[in-house]
Amino acid sequence: MSKPAKHSASESVPVASAPTTGPPATVFLDTSALIRRYLADRDRRLVIDAMDQAGAWVASAMAKTELQLALFQATPTPSAQRELWSGVRDDWEGFWEVPVDQRCLTRAAEIGARYGLATIDAVHLAAADRLPRPVRFVTFDRQQIPAAADLGLHVVSPFEG
Repeated sequence: MSKPAKHSASESVPVASAPTTGPPATVFLDTSALIRRYLADRDRRLVIDAMDQAGAWVASAMAKTELQLALFQATPTPSAQRELWSGVRDDWEGFWEVPVDQRCLTRAAEIGARYGLATIDAVHLAAADRLPRPVRFVTFDRQQIPAAADLGLHVVSPFEG
């Protein structure tokens, strides 16, 4: 997938020429999936393939900060941290960001209460729920899977099924 230009959090998120059959054109990645793009993991290929097959990459506006902090904690040296953060900055230019505004936070509270989720997990789901369907929701968080499926998102996870 070629990286599109950076998109502002206030822009609407289009679905890039969504096919009527085949895989959905939009992929939403929560932080548990994004981490695996940058660190060695047995399921890294799942994330790479989902992104390669997508017409649009989407994440919540909080995901970049959450990702950078997780990568900081996971890397042993400042030079490794700089290299990973550089990769995140480069990739992020191709992401659409869903704003974490009052509308998103209100929906997150509803989703979190309904499914017993942690705040950040509910925020990612509320952000994904704002997108036009079809959406592939990539996560490695088992607690998000039932909620994502109930919201009409196509779950991509090594734990599905």
